[in-house]
Amino acid sequence: MKTIRCLLVDDEPPAIELLQTYTNMIDQLEVVGTSYSAVKAFDLLNSEKVDLLFLDIQMPVLNGIDFIKTLKNPPAIILTTAYREYALDGYDLDIIDYLLKPISFDRFLKAIDRYNSRTQTQTSTTENDSTVSEHIFFNVNRTHHKVILDEILYIESLKDYVRIHTPSDNLMVKGNLGSILKLLPSDRFIRIHRSFAVAPTHVKAYSQHEVNIAGQQLPIGVSYREHIKEYFESHR
Repeated sequence: MKTIRCLLVDDEPPAIELLQTYTNMIDQLEVVGTSYSAVKAFDLLNSEKVDLLFLDIQMPVLNGIDFIKTLKNPPAIILTTAYREYALDGYDLDIIDYLLKPISFDRFLKAIDRYNSRTQTQTSTTENDSTVSEHIFFNVNRTHHKVILDEILYIESLKDYVRIHTPSDNLMVKGNLGSILKLLPSDRFIRIHRSFAVAPTHVKAYSQHEVNIAGQQLPIGVSYREHIKEYFESHR
């Protein structure tokens, strides 16, 4: 089972100690850092690979909600707070879960289960043969939609959402392109523009300025051109 690297952020030491106690009880979880402020947490996110952020809402200087809004590529987030009225704000930010203090261990376990359900890439055997198809579930309006990885043609950034293009469907998922790519195998998708990432196996043709995929001409950003050229030349 893949290790989940956790960062714990809360301005109250007892709250951090409780979360550490709970994470130590689950082999899958590893605490890579703790912080009593959002400012230090920002530095830790830049220096450590973090899969899951436990974040208190009520903190001095910069509260948890405002802190999330400063992150370009946030990890998965579970909010913690003593104030029930903040729950709606958390769901608007597309967080994994919302834990109300005092946090019980069984409620903590439920939050981890939600993280696994949302982010774990799973496999399934097709009905007609024995091949295994990798897939991932994307959360759309609190409903999890299954997408076969091999069927993803390209991913398009649209402000606060991304559109995942497949031959049969276009799925709108809340988030940014960077955060979605973190959920996918890094060797299966390549970014060609700040607004586009493609599956190279579906690319029909490419030039210095664009790639042709599923009949669509997608632009290659200036800063990505050299990398794209090197990639395709090395994968002939």
